[in-house]
Amino acid sequence: MLKKTSAPSKKKTGKPKAVTKAVTTDAKATNNAKTQKTATSAKAPAREKNTSVKKAESMSQREKLILEIKQSLLAQRETLLREAEETLNTLPSELNFPDMGDQATAETDRNFMLRLRDRERLLLKKIEETIERIDSEEYGICQECGNEIGIKRLQARPVTTLCIDCKTRQEEEERIAEGGAL
Repeated sequence: MLKKTSAPSKKKTGKPKAVTKAVTTDAKATNNAKTQKTATSAKAPAREKNTSVKKAESMSQREKLILEIKQSLLAQRETLLREAEETLNTLPSELNFPDMGDQATAETDRNFMLRLRDRERLLLKKIEETIERIDSEEYGICQECGNEIGIKRLQARPVTTLCIDCKTRQEEEERIAEGGAL
């Protein structure tokens, strides 16, 4: 902080008084800053906590809902990973039954479980991409038209990348391409 005097006068060193005062003021400020830094370094976690509380208070309703969606996605990801691990541990390596009907049933059940886990693997990939979009603040924006996706749509389908209008148009185009009627 510079304090100016009304008329800078010269000392024997040739420096104006204002410069000398500024240098001593800066030195005091530097010493005070060092002292404060040392004193606040022990209080840093409390300060960070207060900052995150203030940040949460200043967030919009949409941002709060997006954070809730992120927490839900993280929980869903953990559940899917745990179930996939359990499935891998419980699947028999060989299916040999004396009765052909039992063997066919066991084989069908095993294939069904593997198909389910494959679908869940694809969902896991979408969840990871969605969490990345939330972290990079690109979440909730339609990738086709650039408009905001409605919050109700995000709550119903958190991994969506298209607004309802673009998704409807995409589904109509798919039906037309498959030869179906509108």
